[in-house]
Amino acid sequence: MPDYILAIDQGTTSSRAIIYDSRLTPVTSVQQEFTQYFPAPGWVEHDPEEIWESVVSCCKSAIDKAGLSAHDIAGIGITNQRETTLIWDRETGKPLGRAIVWQDRRTAGQCEALRRTGIEPMVRERTGMLLDPYFAGTKLAWLLDAIPGARARASDGRIAFGTIDSFLIWRLTGGARHVTDATNASRTLLFNIRTGDWDKDLCQALSVPMSVLPEVLDCAAEFGVSDPQVFGAAIPIRGVAGDQQAAVIGQKCFKPGMVKSTYGTGCFVLINTGERCVQSENRLISTIAYRLSGKTTYALEGSIFMAGAVVQWLRDALKIIETASEVGDLAAGSDTDIDIYMVPAFVGLGAPWWDANARGAVFGLTRNTGRSELARAALEAVCFQTWDLIDAMHKDCGNDKGETILRVDGGMTASDWTMQRLSDVLGAPIERPEDLETTALGAAWLAGLQSGFWSETDSFATNAETGTRFEPEWDTELRKRRVEGWHDAVHRTLVQTN
Repeated sequence: MPDYILAIDQGTTSSRAIIYDSRLTPVTSVQQEFTQYFPAPGWVEHDPEEIWESVVSCCKSAIDKAGLSAHDIAGIGITNQRETTLIWDRETGKPLGRAIVWQDRRTAGQCEALRRTGIEPMVRERTGMLLDPYFAGTKLAWLLDAIPGARARASDGRIAFGTIDSFLIWRLTGGARHVTDATNASRTLLFNIRTGDWDKDLCQALSVPMSVLPEVLDCAAEFGVSDPQVFGAAIPIRGVAGDQQAAVIGQKCFKPGMVKSTYGTGCFVLINTGERCVQSENRLISTIAYRLSGKTTYALEGSIFMAGAVVQWLRDALKIIETASEVGDLAAGSDTDIDIYMVPAFVGLGAPWWDANARGAVFGLTRNTGRSELARAALEAVCFQTWDLIDAMHKDCGNDKGETILRVDGGMTASDWTMQRLSDVLGAPIERPEDLETTALGAAWLAGLQSGFWSETDSFATNAETGTRFEPEWDTELRKRRVEGWHDAVHRTLVQTN
């Protein structure tokens, strides 16, 4: 019997394939970056064909590197950058242009126009979301209007919409399946997270024909079987979750009150709220954490649009570092007497501010400011934004902030300096697992669950795992002063009052 799982982690800047054995031990990993397109200020796009090619290449290389064949793989698990939106021709399978990335802000005006109609309360109640360009629904409407003939073809049932998971499944199955999972569906502004169905009223409000939408399945389900021509043999696709929800699973946050934060291109903090769909009073979003065996578990989420992407900016635009791994050591050597703040609103600000028109700024520059201080400001910006999200979550859930233990993952968490500063800012312990690829781990666990490798969450959640724990070193007064300085910088950056 096949006893390996192939996890596809399709992220914002790269695609990765990791093979796990039946004990969820990673066997091999292959990663490949792909092109980022910025055709206008605030616009971010990807080439779907390049994403597809990178995924297939990584998967084939990982299988070969492990000395396996497709016959050894019991199932595929997929985790993906959420909200990134594309449409394709149902007959040819070819995308109708580039995908609009979750960071893209081109539909800010459309969101504002919808807000003026008074539908946002209905949107919040049914989807848990705010009207913001971040989510997929307005991106989809924009594509249907901007691509000549797309809306007419959509009405005739000739066009399919999907987030990246749906597109990959369509391609892997040779066009046999147009499906998604509940977590990705919950990020579209079109899906009622309380009833678990596409919402006709919301589709009508956003001018989206329901004929373009995929079927919605549980996170562990039979999503289809890969065409044998792709990998040399048919492999069942058995687990799908958006990257942040997959990280909730990979971090074993199965109990209400457990919190995880993933630091990749962006930063995403989720707190498990169990069977209760909490309506935020602090501009967080309610979302589906996962759906297993027809049972939905909910979460509150706060999103930071620029986390690791700020480090990429230091590297690629300012060229003050050559590799991302340098930034922690550079920040450690900065002049701590300089209170410098970077507000990384390159594509607007996410929760809890939700200002699509805000743009990046640096405050506190002096003649002594150099590379080290800019590096520190970039990393501290991520920490301060996390403070905002955790504070909002505790206000919504009524928990004592002192009880927070934050489980972290993602590329930025490899920096000990950044994790120590995060603990200092939060005034709370940080737990970093030994394996930072928890999004892929979550996808692998879902596929293994459906494949019968293991049962429900209990045994996975209780597995002992070594890692690193960081304890806060700042005193209360220093923390208070620095957080107040951060908030002053943010308010100077905001374009509209929220």
